[in-house]
Amino acid sequence: MRIGSVEIVPPFALAPMAGMTDTAFRRLVKRKGGCGLVVTEMVSSEGLVRGIDRTPEYAEYTEEERPVSVQIFGCDPEKMAAAARVVESMGADIVDVNMGCPVPKIAKHNAGCSLMREPEHAAEVIRAMARAVKIPVTVKMRAGWDAGEINAPELARRMEDAGAAAVAVHGRTAAQSYSGSSDWDLITKVASGVSIPVIGSGDCTEPAQVVRRLQNGAVSGVLVGRGALRNPWIFQQAADEAAGREARTISPQERAAFLLEYINLLLAERVDVVTARILTIGERAEDVFHVTDDKGQPLGEDARRRLQEKLNEALDRRDAPARA
Repeated sequence: MRIGSVEIVPPFALAPMAGMTDTAFRRLVKRKGGCGLVVTEMVSSEGLVRGIDRTPEYAEYTEEERPVSVQIFGCDPEKMAAAARVVESMGADIVDVNMGCPVPKIAKHNAGCSLMREPEHAAEVIRAMARAVKIPVTVKMRAGWDAGEINAPELARRMEDAGAAAVAVHGRTAAQSYSGSSDWDLITKVASGVSIPVIGSGDCTEPAQVVRRLQNGAVSGVLVGRGALRNPWIFQQAADEAAGREARTISPQERAAFLLEYINLLLAERVDVVTARILTIGERAEDVFHVTDDKGQPLGEDARRRLQEKLNEALDRRDAPARA
């Protein structure tokens, strides 16, 4: 899959998930192999241009994550264009526009999925950005706002006409959030109506599902979100299956090691970064604490002890400023 001048091999991408896909997690996923593109957590265009608080940090990445796409959100064409220039100046390979977030605090400001309700205005945003930068501009959208406003096929055509180099489509509406199922027939319809790459998303939690969607549909690539949180090896396994190789089984010990490495990377960052991620660490650790080995026995006490020690260290760093 090629997005503008950027080659994405394999055509599998890690979806942006706020509070989840930080640079540490993205690095580890890339190291496991099979992931052709990573996308940062969504970044406010306003905050990025003005350098508000920690906003620029959400767009930071490392060289080993390349190719990397920085996702921004907003609704003002001029500010979005300015933010795209900031992203380009940071050296990112792609700048992506969030038109899929259904969260009220984003949508109520006419950003995220709300932009899908104003196709002409959305096209103005993309047109302004495409004119402002040389790197590819892409769009992540949903099926539509609700069952009565499913307009992804039309919007995708408008995005292409405005200068978008690719679109990613999650086959649920904003009203559905993550309930129901992703409409891959609609995604196929979107892909058949444009000449730019279409990346499909939704309900790909197993390697075989990722491969099947790529091989059976009209999509050029597959975007994986929640499936990668529970199984960071999903891209490697999908790439193996797509190449006709047997995908290897990941042991509980490997999962524990991944979490330890993730925590170590966070602990190497600034204290406020650890603070911001501590709940996420706990959620991921909870999964690891309850997995079993190949014989169905609980994960070894040593691994669980080391994980708990790392969590305690992170908690201590989080609470240190309050005790000072």
